[in-house]
Amino acid sequence: MAVAGVERHKVIGDVHLLLTDDEGRVLFGRRANTGYEDEAYHVPSGHLETGESVVDALAREAEEEIGVTVDTSVAEFAHVMHNSSSGGRVAFFFRVRLVEQQPFNREPNKCDELAWFALDALPERMIPYCREALQHIAAERHFSVYGW
Repeated sequence: MAVAGVERHKVIGDVHLLLTDDEGRVLFGRRANTGYEDEAYHVPSGHLETGESVVDALAREAEEEIGVTVDTSVAEFAHVMHNSSSGGRVAFFFRVRLVEQQPFNREPNKCDELAWFALDALPERMIPYCREALQHIAAERHFSVYGW
């Protein structure tokens, strides 16, 4: 029951694609010209839009950022993180194995490189919450909180 005069918390949702190759490596893009964490590596990701499920957002972001069509029926849930940034957000991480498609950089104005990294050999420069989430994923932990 809501307490009178207390506003309900609204959460921003985002999705993160762990696109893996035959060697189990994950695809990252290096951020550029965004004004936020430029030069840091990050997996393809983005915010949920109104009326969109998390898997639909995953498929949309994959197409927009790296030109890959994701079959949402094979997207494997990997992790959810409740992150304190922006007043509170929930990040959903899904693993998808790359099959027959070649990712390419569709946003060269925001990303200056795509590169593959193993979960046990992550790039030095990453957005901190993503690094922590990937460490949880490598340890097969499906839930975490960050920054609270």
